[in-house]
Amino acid sequence: MTLVLVEGASDERAVVTLAERLGRDLAGVDVVAMHGVTNLGRHLAAADPRRRTLGLYDVGAATYVTRVLARTGTDPAGFHGCDADLEDELIRAVGTDGVLRVIEAEGGLASFATLQKQPAHRARPVDAQLHRFLSSHSGHKLRYAGLLVRALDLDRVPAPLGGLITAL
Repeated sequence: MTLVLVEGASDERAVVTLAERLGRDLAGVDVVAMHGVTNLGRHLAAADPRRRTLGLYDVGAATYVTRVLARTGTDPAGFHGCDADLEDELIRAVGTDGVLRVIEAEGGLASFATLQKQPAHRARPVDAQLHRFLSSHSGHKLRYAGLLVRALDLDRVPAPLGGLITAL
């Protein structure tokens, strides 16, 4: 039995979608969205100590995660940090053109173009605009997580996500 702790529902969807794409059987694996990394200690305290525990987190939380893992005696080897977060990893792996194709297929290009015209975003690089687009609308992170993983060339799986899946 394995417990996989991830920060949010979009991370959960990405992990499950990639496991499915790779033909990984998730029987005996519980992928749990913690609804924020600050809930890590609570989830680890409630976890069955006989279960192997793995996780995925944003690199900005690395110090916090390391401290909680040490305090709870959890093996840090199974925890993988995304630079800067999973959406950022997926944008790099799928590529801006690939992400734009996914957004277009979902009918979201007009909304993305509106974001690009906003003064705060005009001069930003397209990958930064895409990151903002994915995180700015309610439900976008969750909606696009699985779609981006489906669009992902399996030779370009982001290291933290691939490392987690390999550890399963």
